[in-house]
Amino acid sequence: MEEEQRRALRRGRPQLVAELQVAPLWEPLEDRGLFTRPMLEELQSAGSRGDQARQLIIDLETRGKQAFPIFLSILQDTGQGGLADMLMEKCQALPAPLQLPDLRPVELELPGEKSTRNVSFPERLSIPVQAESERLQMSPTLAQGSAVDRRNHDLVYQLKAKPCGHCLVLNNVTFSRDSKLSSRDGSDVDCEKLEKTFKAFSFSVLTQRDLKAQEMVVELQKLARQDHRALDCCVVVILSHGCQTSHIQFPGAIYGTDGNLIPVEKIVNYFNGSNCPTLRGKPKLFFIQACGGDKRDRGFVVDCDSPAEEAPAGPLEADANPFQTPQGNADQPDAMACLPTPSDILVSYSTFPGYVSWREASRGSWYVETLVNVLQQCAHTEDLLSMLVKVTNAVAARGTYKQIPGCFNFLRKKFFFMCQ
Repeated sequence: MEEEQRRALRRGRPQLVAELQVAPLWEPLEDRGLFTRPMLEELQSAGSRGDQARQLIIDLETRGKQAFPIFLSILQDTGQGGLADMLMEKCQALPAPLQLPDLRPVELELPGEKSTRNVSFPERLSIPVQAESERLQMSPTLAQGSAVDRRNHDLVYQLKAKPCGHCLVLNNVTFSRDSKLSSRDGSDVDCEKLEKTFKAFSFSVLTQRDLKAQEMVVELQKLARQDHRALDCCVVVILSHGCQTSHIQFPGAIYGTDGNLIPVEKIVNYFNGSNCPTLRGKPKLFFIQACGGDKRDRGFVVDCDSPAEEAPAGPLEADANPFQTPQGNADQPDAMACLPTPSDILVSYSTFPGYVSWREASRGSWYVETLVNVLQQCAHTEDLLSMLVKVTNAVAARGTYKQIPGCFNFLRKKFFFMCQ
């Protein structure tokens, strides 16, 4: 969709939310190929007529170049030509978008090596970055008691409920033959470690194993729709194969055992402030052990000393599949609304977008093994972001092939786990 068409939809959204009759639109939207049946069912579950209209307009922005004219045609066909005319007027009245200079990727060569191919970057590649820590002066000495109690409450999420929140673990190990995805040996090791860790942090833990994509959606929606008013936070852990997809905010997508994909954006969006009101203002943490693509990183040589490299105990496996677009009835990866209220959300990825995430059958994945070790050793005294830096540093030092975790942080305060 052209940028002026997107802006026309945004400017016309108040009138569309107030006047758009959505019921006559569902059948032609599916017949004209703008939305699949599962996507329409999800739109219909958004709430009132106005809520459905709002979500439809948001999602429409991502439905491709022909979405705008097709939508106008459907409006005309369903007796809502006035709204179609309004959108055309807003589109034609908009000034031309600012032309930015053409930015091209730089071709890189290693010393003494001829580059054999261009370095390509996926469209809208988002780089996991660590947010700058809040400038809060800590006491140099730590007295006994909870780490949270020793810090300014205005800058720390308060966890007082018991349990403090729900933790959903989705563990996909065995995949259907049609999916052409290998079994994830070692994932049960990860799962067991995570269950024990989050139970020790006073979470109510629910684990679901080997779910198809739609079954994963059902479990995620079920959790998001629960009443969290008596709880203080929420955690979602996903262990599965993954791949790189086009995206708006959060990169990557997760495979169900049937080989269908769920975009990470969609997973996170179920829990944002618009869709999950009882978690507003409360931290929502996502930990994703899955590949971000199929690239393998051999790293680069540094002059400074680095931690000793740890040899793997067995053969390495990757939770990867190449960049692709879901087929069939799976939701398209670019069919997600922009995250409207991303506050209080943190998404921790096991690897950089586009790259594989390594796992050993006997010990589990590098990321989960390191994450659990750091949490167990440091959670009594350190906040989550500080611990994730330790995880990144430790994982980056492992193996001949390299891997570096990262996170998207939209937390407003420091987060300390409730340690018993």
